[in-house]
Order: sequence, then structure tokens, then C-alpha cells
Amino acid sequence: MGKQNHDQNKNPNQNKNSNPNQNQSQNQKFNPKPHSNPNEEFDLRETAPRLGGGRFPGNDRVGTAFDLVEQMHYLFVRVVKAKELPKKHNDQFPDPYVELQLGNFRGHTKHFEKVCNPEWNQVFAILKDQIQATSIGFFVKDKNDNNKDHFIGNVCFDVCEVPKRVPPDSPLAPQWYRLDNKEGKRSQGELMLAVWMGTQADEAFPEAWHLDASAVSGDGVANIRSKVYLSPRLWYVRVNVIEAQSLRISDRNFRQLELFVKVELGKVVLRTKNSSSRTPLWNEDLMFVVAEPFEEPLVLSLVDRQSANKDEVLGKCFVSLQNVEKRVDLKFATSRWFNLEKHGTGDNGAKNEGKLNSKIHLRICLEGGYHVLDELTHYSSDFRATARQLWTPSIGVLELGILSAQGLSSMKHKGGNGSTDSYCVAKYGQKWIRTRTIMNTDSPKWNEQYTWEVFDPCTVITIGVFDNQHLQGVDKGGGAKDSKLGKVRIRLSTLESDRVYTHSYPLIVLEPSGVKKMGEIQLAVRFTCTSLVNLLQMYTQPLLPIMHYLYPLSMHQIDSLRHQATQIVSTRLSRAEPPLRKEVVEYMLDVGSTMWSVRKSKANYCRIIEVMTRFTAFCRLFNQICMWKSPFITVLVHILLLVLVYYPHMILSTMCFTIFMIGISKYRFRPRHPPHMDIKLSLAHITHGDELDEEFDTFPTSKQGEVLKMRYDRLRCIGSRIQVVIGDLATQGERVHNLLSWRDPRATSLFLILCFISAIVLYVTPCRVIAVLMGFYVLRHPRFRHKLPSTPLSFFRRLPARSDSLL
Repeated sequence: MGKQNHDQNKNPNQNKNSNPNQNQSQNQKFNPKPHSNPNEEFDLRETAPRLGGGRFPGNDRVGTAFDLVEQMHYLFVRVVKAKELPKKHNDQFPDPYVELQLGNFRGHTKHFEKVCNPEWNQVFAILKDQIQATSIGFFVKDKNDNNKDHFIGNVCFDVCEVPKRVPPDSPLAPQWYRLDNKEGKRSQGELMLAVWMGTQADEAFPEAWHLDASAVSGDGVANIRSKVYLSPRLWYVRVNVIEAQSLRISDRNFRQLELFVKVELGKVVLRTKNSSSRTPLWNEDLMFVVAEPFEEPLVLSLVDRQSANKDEVLGKCFVSLQNVEKRVDLKFATSRWFNLEKHGTGDNGAKNEGKLNSKIHLRICLEGGYHVLDELTHYSSDFRATARQLWTPSIGVLELGILSAQGLSSMKHKGGNGSTDSYCVAKYGQKWIRTRTIMNTDSPKWNEQYTWEVFDPCTVITIGVFDNQHLQGVDKGGGAKDSKLGKVRIRLSTLESDRVYTHSYPLIVLEPSGVKKMGEIQLAVRFTCTSLVNLLQMYTQPLLPIMHYLYPLSMHQIDSLRHQATQIVSTRLSRAEPPLRKEVVEYMLDVGSTMWSVRKSKANYCRIIEVMTRFTAFCRLFNQICMWKSPFITVLVHILLLVLVYYPHMILSTMCFTIFMIGISKYRFRPRHPPHMDIKLSLAHITHGDELDEEFDTFPTSKQGEVLKMRYDRLRCIGSRIQVVIGDLATQGERVHNLLSWRDPRATSLFLILCFISAIVLYVTPCRVIAVLMGFYVLRHPRFRHKLPSTPLSFFRRLPARSDSLL
């Protein structure tokens, strides 16, 4: 709360913009009001939640106060271990476990078989508002198969006497307590416990077993806890197959040779073109994606195609990626000759390996100067190169408070009633977070806060909401998939620095039956800039690492590599505990967003038309001036024309000053809210059923008829390319419009300052000098040109567009 008060004193207007009517909103709960217009239920709504303070799980700055979520108080109980428990009547060790009783709440630790000194080390958390008892009891019992567990001893505490703990205080030390029997007398055995009052800022909060999850047991407990994931570092593997020598080819029929090299990395197989020479020369580049740590070797096979159905492997070589050179600059890797080995199977089934004199010439390197995974999408959360040597210092911190949700759709049935077990996933950069699962409610309250370092403001954070279908454990899900409830994308450059944005975002999902609102999620977002100079300098830098411009990849390579990267990330995250499953990762990464869709093509067409209407509006205005619709304005234009004719040096300065004044006048109407999913922009609310059926159709199509299938697939493949081109054209037009729209306040400020300075410089500089300088600059010699994008072009590419709001 101290940081929040400091921010309010530093900028009083900031809090006024972010939370109007603050005095009345401190106790106001999130309760969206119904709207009469059915389209308004998909709109963004500003809220005024009650925010608190504390340090939250998943943050990267230990000991720093955060204030983007409501502070919730919990009673934490840590059951550590027991010792010297009595034996059974048959002189056997007990099967002990601890039962926690607090009013109607019952919680159980796991039980151990035949041990008198068990160690549980389990944490329970009970929300303070749900406590309806004055005492809490711990009952140590011996588990029996006949469901009549034997009582060993108990310990009781008064809830009012439980101490409070506020981080960054050290964790409360557990203590030994002697067990009492049913008569309240001392019995054999002791129990180590720690009981305290805390908030979700406590270190024990992520691992605690919560009250609403008391029905979950076994492996399902791991699937409901909040976790932080790190996606693996991805590298491009460039394999340049140059040539081969000293080949042993058995060719008695003097047929034309068809030699090629097949390269395998995991499940991905690529091959070179065919060569008919006995000393083949290919000089082809094959690109792969690999993640650290490098687990699988690179396998190269020299193959002779003898017939359409018969290939002979002339030799193989295995290359460990641990020993491959890492390329982080513009220098080419060193080429090497590799020996080929002959692999065969003996009579007894054993594998035989024989060395050959054949060699293959390769240049293999790990490309660290590229950015992997997100270069195709408009929703990238990171533009840094893979190699850490090329990273720049951070320019700020992004703080996200996941508060609550309202009106979530029921995704399953329990006891005849609909229920939803929801959790959130947020992705930014390499860091993924997952909140805890709140069970059996359509209005969950998470109140968890997370932070990310920001290295580029023109990036997007994605927040998705899912229904947990794996509460019975990892191996008992029966192939179930977590259901998606919608997602939100927020571009950081559209946020003002140090301002808290508290809004309710609609959760929208497009289904074959049409667009559907699955509920609303309430978020608190703040972007804090640590270095304004570095932040503004980022607008003049190339968007992607320089390798993308000096050695660009083809569209076919980008499609293939992004598919590989997506599969690698989903596989690695699904191996975590708890797993972040494939369907979740693919939904967050927008897999299949470039596939053909009539709806998306129409939406991009409408975007282009809307951009063009601004130019047609200017033409209509000019025509009205020529037709004397407004005599006063027409006379002013005549006077301006005479002034510019007699003083031509004022033309450019007047244009820049006019743009400056238009931008200043639009400051009052600047967007006050972050962008969100827009069903009107996506045309999701007016799409016909047959178009949705085509959009959700499989690829290749599942329609009947071979001719229909061939033509339909070809149309969708071509249409997807056209769709991307149309979307890119619309994006460029929207970026021109956003120069003066204050959608990105920092970029508009830079542009207006440049226009103002240009107006002054152009006014004091003779127009002839400017014309000569501009002409000489445009006609400059190629040796004075640079391969990297110019500063204006880099600035333009960083401007936001409405593509962030597309479904």
C-alpha cells in the first residue's frame, strides 16, 4: 500500500483517470451491470476493485510490495512430522495420517504404512472469511481397511490465538506438540506443527491445499496448484550440405543416379535435392529448431534412390549438437568433413557398424542471432535473439494482477448441476504462469499477481482462461482436454507508464455454432518504465534481430520452423509438473491463426475499407471546398494558396505544423482503455453457419468427393496467403492512422515532437537546400546504403494496429 500511495502523490491525475470515484470504490465489488444492447456485453468495462498489497507467488522481485490485487487472509497450517507414535495391539507399527478439523472443514494428509516417525510436510490453507469455528484440531489416526480408523492422539488450538505473519518476515518455525488422548490426558507421541495467519503473499500459498479443493486427492492435487513455467530456449540449427566424396555405389545397369541427403532431428525429417553425379554437390541449407538442453543427435543419411519404392542408404553419420558451433554474429561457421558409417543387421539380429572411406562435407551451426517462434504472428511477446550475448537491458517491468471472473459458462456436470473448475494462464516472453484452480464456481477469485521484465514495449501479453479437466490425476484423465473459456491480449505500448488499468475483459470463444461469451475476467495491469531514454530508443531500433534482415528466411522456412518450435514448446511444457498441456499451449500461441477463413478474409477486407475511407473522406472534403459548400472555408483556402505560392518555403513547415496541431487536438480523444477482443471487427457476430463450418473444417478437408477435396484444399491454401497479405496491408494503414491517434502515447509524442522540430528547421532552412539534400540522399551510391531498416521504417513497424483485437 505504501507504493500505491506514493504513486498517487506523484501523479494525482493518474489515479483520477484509472479509478474514478475512488472514495466510493474502495468497498465496491466487481459486479458488471447488464446492458440492453446485446452487442455491449462483448465490450470492455472499467472497474474499481479493492486493491491491497503483499508479495505474491511467481514474482521475480522478492521482498517488493505489490498492490494490484485484493489482499486475502488465510489460515495456514503446516503439518511437518510426528515421532514416537505408539504401536498397535499386535505390536505392529501404525499407518498414520493427520486429519485437520475446523468446523465443517476436513482435511487429510497422506498416510504412511507401518512407520512410527512419519514426515508429511503438507500445507493447508483456509480462507479467513470461511472460518466458522473458534478452535482447530489435529487428529493423528491409524488407517485401517475396515474404514474404522484408530485414534492415536490430537492437538487443539484456539483460532484467535494464531499468530500473524507478514512477508518478508522469515517463515514461522514449526514446534513439537505432545498428543492428548480422548480424555484430554497426555499420550505417547508428538506432532510437529506450524499454524499462522497470512495472505496470498506467503511462500506457502502456491503449495497449499485449499478449502475448495478438499475433494481432490492423489495426483490431482498437483494439477490445481499455481506454478511458474519457463519455455525452453530455442535455437535454429542450420545444416549446409555441401558435397560428398569416395562413395561406394553398386551400379551394374548404368542407370542415372539419384543421390540425396536425408537429415533427421527428432521427428523432423528434411532432405536435399537429387544429384546424378558420383561426386555429388548440393550446397543446400536445411533448417531445424532445437531446444536446450540438446537431447537428440543430428542424423544424416546419404541415400541412393534405386527405384520409386526402393532406397539404399549408402552411409550415416551422427552429430551431437553439444559439440556444434554456436553462431551469434555474422561470421559463417567452419565447414568439416564427416566420415560415413554403414549400418546393417546381422544374421542373429544384432546391429553391425562398419566404417567407410566415404565422407560428406557439412557446415553445421546453431543460429543464436535469430528470434525463434513468434516472428510470424502479430502477437509476439518477445523480439530478442536467442543468444544472451545479444540481449539488451530491460526497459521496464510489467505487473499483472489476475483478480477474478464472473459468469463463467458451465463446462461439466457434477451431481446433476453444471460446474466450472477454472484457472488462468498468462504468457509473456519465456515466462508462463498458471494460477491455482478454483473449483465448482462460476465466479472464481484468484487474486494472484505476477511480474515480468520488459525488453521491448511493442510486445503483447496473452491471458487465457481454461476449465480443468484433470482433477483425478495425470493418468486418470482418460484423454480429456482442458476446455478453453477465452483469452485476452494486451499490447504494452498502448499502456501509459505507471498507470494501473483495472478492466473487465469479455471472454469470447468462436465455435462452429457461432460466437459465444464465456464470461468476464477482471485484470489489473501496470507497466512501469525504468528508463525513459532506453524506452524511446527502442522505437528507432529494428523490430527483429539483425540476422532476420541480413540473412532472411523464406516464408516456407518460417512456416515449417514455427510449427517445429510450437511442437517443441508444447512438448516441454507438458512434461512439467503439473503439466501445461498441449491444447493450452497451442491456444495461447495461436496455432492455426493463418489458416484460410472466409470470416477472417472479410474482416481484413473491412479493415482495408475503413482505412481507405479516411482518404476518401479527404477527397470529399476537398470536393466540398471546390463546390463552395462552405464559402468561409473556401475563402480561407484561397488565402492559404496565395500565401504558399508567394512563400514556397513555408509549404513543408506548414504541413508539419498542421499535422502537429491535428495530433494535439486529438489528444483529448485518445483511447483511455487497452484494446480487447472485438467481435464486430472480427465479424464473428454476423458470420453464416456455412462459413463457420468451413472455418472449423479439418485440413485437409473432410468433405466427400476427390475432386471437391482437391479444389477445396487448394482454395484454402491460396486463400490463407491472401488473407495474410490483406491483413498486413490493413496493419500498415492502421499504423499510419495511429501516428496521431495516441493509441501508443509514446510513439505519438515522439512523432509530434519530430513534426514540431521539422517545422522549425524547414522554416529557417532555404527550400532549395532541402530539395538538394533530399535529392542527393535518395540518389546516393549503393555503398552508402545500409542493409538494416532505416530509423523511420523501424519506428513505423513498431506502431500498434488493430490486429491485436482480432479473434
